[in-house]
Amino acid sequence: MRTLVVSAVLLSLCAVSPVRAQGIRIPDEVRASARARVDQGLSVGIVVGVVDGAGARYFAVGSTARSGGQPVNQHTVYEIGSVTKVFTALALADMVAKGEVGLDDPVQRYLPDSVRVPKRDSLEITLRLLAAQRSGLPRLPSNLLPADPTNPYADYDAGRLYAFLNGYTLPRDPGASYEYSNLGVGLLGFALARRAGTSYEGLLLQRVIGPLGLASTRVALTPDLRARLARGHQGEREVGNWDLDALAGAGALRSTAADLTRFLSAAMGLVPTTLDSAFRLTQVIQGDAGPTMRIALAWHVMGPDTAAVSWHNGGTGGYHSFIGFDPRRKIGVVVLSNSTQSIDDIGFHVLSPSFPLTAVRTAVVLPAGTLDDYVGEYQLAADFVLSIRRAGDTLLAQATGQGANPIYPSARDEFFLRVAEAQISFVRDSTGKVTSLVLHQGGRDLPAPRRR
Repeated sequence: MRTLVVSAVLLSLCAVSPVRAQGIRIPDEVRASARARVDQGLSVGIVVGVVDGAGARYFAVGSTARSGGQPVNQHTVYEIGSVTKVFTALALADMVAKGEVGLDDPVQRYLPDSVRVPKRDSLEITLRLLAAQRSGLPRLPSNLLPADPTNPYADYDAGRLYAFLNGYTLPRDPGASYEYSNLGVGLLGFALARRAGTSYEGLLLQRVIGPLGLASTRVALTPDLRARLARGHQGEREVGNWDLDALAGAGALRSTAADLTRFLSAAMGLVPTTLDSAFRLTQVIQGDAGPTMRIALAWHVMGPDTAAVSWHNGGTGGYHSFIGFDPRRKIGVVVLSNSTQSIDDIGFHVLSPSFPLTAVRTAVVLPAGTLDDYVGEYQLAADFVLSIRRAGDTLLAQATGQGANPIYPSARDEFFLRVAEAQISFVRDSTGKVTSLVLHQGGRDLPAPRRR
């Protein structure tokens, strides 16, 4: 989701006086929830960082790998996925502040003449609209057809990006409405790097990473960073890292909790930096992002002005990340995990204790032979079947066109996945025979009759 060596002086952030003698603490229930997720195998290692005027504090549990790993801490390196987008927006804001680009410049201006960015009549896609997810571009380009599905962005290069732009027709006017787009922010990072005459990583080294002193934030992993890298996991399985080419601005960065709390300190104005005006620009609301959400430049903003929090999350093939802050109370939180299971609820709970923590399900042992009751095929849709089969003392679920994943019993007839936030309830008839299941995922309950 990589390398140019840039000479840069890493500027130290100035110390500030504590706002509170003790500072914000990591709640006991957050610590317990993180431990439970690791104990139950939902994640391999979780790091939580909180920061305010008194500095940063951390809680870490778990390991960099299921076997042979090291304990994680605030210096462990994680893929941060789409959290990269707030870095891209900050680079944009810095270039605007220095008069190198205009926020309302058409992105067309910074691409080759042979490329025609789609527009509607005289309405063009601007840098502002790309950063504010209002460009009209889709979430992903239709020609994202990876040679290696486990590293889906690695071979999406400039040529493919240009080909997509040249052939795409916008479904609505640029700026008309919000639509989250990895393509859009990836294009923004690509265009800014071209304007600066460097790579995307070179752009961030010059504009963000260097000025903020983020020594462990990079696209390309140095030997030291690789030695501190947490391995990504999908459920029980270790997976490889993602690499991004033309769309690097959408999600290519790797970082640590220590660097990200440093970033949040600067974003909240707790420390003076050369990017103060750029940070302020990134936090200006640009429009709605749904019925209860607004968006600034990359930052999503939740809640009323009197209690709003700014946040972004990220997910790659084996990681999940969250950063957020309350600009009024000046508290920030970072949560990093080397698993695909979401940890967003932890971040939101720290910022707003009324936001509930997700219940962590505990696997139980069912009586011998019970697992055979569930084996079969279940019709979720006309061309979509969920197959349940037994492998020793474990049940595996495999949907059409997807890999098989273990499911774990939380009670008789109730199972959950560790690779995704989903549960399965099996339904029996009056004779006790399993006749259907219900897949609970994404807030939906999807019934599936047993076909055999």
